Amino acid sequence: MQCVLMVASGAAWEPSVFGRLAGRGDVVVLKRCVDVDDLLATAAAGQAQVAVVAAEAPGLDAAAVELLRRDQVRLVAVAADIDDEELRLRAARAGVAVLVAADDLDGLVRAVTDPPEEPAAVEPADPPDDDTAAVADGRVLAVWGPQGAPGRTTVAVTTAAVLAARGRRTVLVDADPYGGAIATQLGVVDEMSGLLAAARLAATGALADRFAGVQRRVDAGLYVVTGLPRADRWAEVRPAAVEQLLEVARRQADVVVDTGFSLEQESTADFSGRPGRNAMTLAALDAADDVVVVGAADPVGLTRLARGLVELREVVGDRPLHVVVNRSRGTLGWSEREVAGMVEGFARVASLHFLPDDTATVDRALLAGRSLAELGDSPVRRGVEELVDALVPGDPRGGRRVRRRRAGRARRR
Repeated sequence: MQCVLMVASGAAWEPSVFGRLAGRGDVVVLKRCVDVDDLLATAAAGQAQVAVVAAEAPGLDAAAVELLRRDQVRLVAVAADIDDEELRLRAARAGVAVLVAADDLDGLVRAVTDPPEEPAAVEPADPPDDDTAAVADGRVLAVWGPQGAPGRTTVAVTTAAVLAARGRRTVLVDADPYGGAIATQLGVVDEMSGLLAAARLAATGALADRFAGVQRRVDAGLYVVTGLPRADRWAEVRPAAVEQLLEVARRQADVVVDTGFSLEQESTADFSGRPGRNAMTLAALDAADDVVVVGAADPVGLTRLARGLVELREVVGDRPLHVVVNRSRGTLGWSEREVAGMVEGFARVASLHFLPDDTATVDRALLAGRSLAELGDSPVRRGVEELVDALVPGDPRGGRRVRRRRAGRARRR
């Protein structure tokens, strides 16, 4: 017995389809829903197996399709004009797997009553060809920092570039729900958002097979999944898509993911059925093996860092935290030892690093659209090299080796 929900949005085909389904002994039409929101609320009750929805229905997007999938409700979309290319493209982007013509009643009934075939297993895509070594089981390194632009993206980009320069294939993912900046920093001019493309592929189960198409090569061994083109498009990326993206990427590379600043779990997301804005950040942190925490060295930045460390530890549990105090300078009036003592007072960390205030080098990299690692030796690069030594200890391809610090002991100078 198939229990069916319908959303026709006043389409001309509704009476005939309803009559055909209601006349069958193996189908029960539970409800003719008013709109997609009504459909999602009803589907959450867990009593339906199939949803028959007009492909043109407002709100039938990737987020709605993912919610139906989560509630184990198969979607059958009905197109008034099956030859409408724009409609078919929109349905594909939303992750609609079954699209039938309104005048094909037999085909529609088969789509509703026939059990779906198990999808064939998809092998992960081969990594792109270059001269770097593939990483069979890469690490996911999330770069997080509190509000106030402490330099999180700069640290993420430089960390990924240093890893790639050491011969490790690296994927840099921009998962900031408040608007990505990695493409701008690296001079990537591309109308396609790698993150949005990955989210659409994840909804259809094709991300592993087509992962190469969502990343851009920017240097030997360094690939970028660009972020949101506009901050208001965060709702198109569900946390499950971020988790799948990072899992697929780590099968062939080390992964550095730039996250947002907020750790708040919005309670309204549970009622609306839409992901919360910060769900992308929380999903990235949940998938991370290590977390790099970036804070500014000034009084406001250190205060935010201290509070952020307490909140972050509640989110990531006992996973290693590597703290980076950015734009460190002697004019602030306290020593690195004093800052280390402050950090130790708020959280146990795996390592602590200080990056100097080198505005000239950072500006030169931004204007050139290149990473700091590409500009040769600099104090900032040397600081990030130490960070990478702590993140990937014992890597024979690394440069200077530093003694790995015991967890809970911050480095002092």
